[in-house]
Amino acid sequence: MDRVTLAEDFQLSRIIHGMMRLNEWNLSKEERLSFIKEVMEKEITTFDHADIYGGYQCEELFGEALGLDPSLRKKMEIITKCGIVLPSSNRPEHQSHHYNTSKKHIIHSVEQSLTNLKTDYIDLLLIHRPDPFMNPEETAEAFDQLHNDGKVLHFGVSNFKRSQMKMLETYTAQPLVTNQIELNPYNLENFEDGTLDLSLEMQAPPMAWSPLAGGQLFEQEEPKAERLRKALKQIGSEIGTDKMDEVIYSWLLSHPASIMPIVGSGKLERIDSAAAALKMKLTPHQWYVIYEASLGHEVP
Repeated sequence: MDRVTLAEDFQLSRIIHGMMRLNEWNLSKEERLSFIKEVMEKEITTFDHADIYGGYQCEELFGEALGLDPSLRKKMEIITKCGIVLPSSNRPEHQSHHYNTSKKHIIHSVEQSLTNLKTDYIDLLLIHRPDPFMNPEETAEAFDQLHNDGKVLHFGVSNFKRSQMKMLETYTAQPLVTNQIELNPYNLENFEDGTLDLSLEMQAPPMAWSPLAGGQLFEQEEPKAERLRKALKQIGSEIGTDKMDEVIYSWLLSHPASIMPIVGSGKLERIDSAAAALKMKLTPHQWYVIYEASLGHEVP
C-alpha cells in the first residue's frame, strides 16, 4: 500500500477507511475488531472518524473493538473531526444544529473522542466545517494546547475553501497538513474553484470524501451521469477493468495532488476495489475523457 507524507514524521495510508456508517453495520465488538484487522491486513492503516458520526456513536463503537486488542493502536492512524454541533439523544445539552470552533468546545470534543476511542492521542484532528462565527485565535489556541499536551499530533481542516484555509493558516502555529473535501468526477467544484490548487500550493495532500459521489454515478438517470458511465466504461476497457468504481478511484489516485480517497464501506470487496486501483495509472488523455464527460464539453 502506498503511503502519503503529510509532515516530516507523519504518513497516512493512501486509501483511508471511513467509519461514518459503522453503527449501521450491526457488528458485535468482536466482529468490529475482526473487520478492523482485515482492513489493516490490506495495509490500510488510517481510519477516519468524526465526533458526530452515527449520532455520536461511531467513535465509541470503534473504541470498544480497539479495547479488545490495544496493541493495534500503534499500528494505525486515527483521524477525527469536530466543530459541528447536532441535537441528539446522546447529547441532550445541544439545543440546535450549528458550528462551534471555540477553544472550549474543541478541547472538550477531543477529550470526549479520546475517551470514546480508547486512546490517549489523536493522530490528526480536523475542523469539520468552515465556521462563519469562528474566532481563529481561539481555534489556534486550542490546537496549541492539544499539541503541547500530546493529545493531538497533527491538525487540518475539512470542507474549507481556499480563502478559509488560508485565513486559518495565518493564525495557527500548528501546520494545517490536509483538507478533507468532496472529490469525484460527478462534482468538479473543488477541482475548479482553487480548493485543490491550494492543496498543491501548500503541499498538503487532500482526502477525498464521497469519491463515488454517493452512488449518483451509478444510479442517476440524467445526461451527466450517463455520459460519465459511458466514459468510465471506455477507460475501464483500456486499463483492464470492468468495475466503474476502480476507474473512479484510479482517476482520483492518478492526480498529482496525492489525493487520498476515503472508502466508507463495510464490505471488504469495495475496499479491495479501491486498493486495486492503486495499480492503475491513467494517462492525461484518459483522465480528460472522464473530466470532459462531467463537463459535457471539451476543455477550452
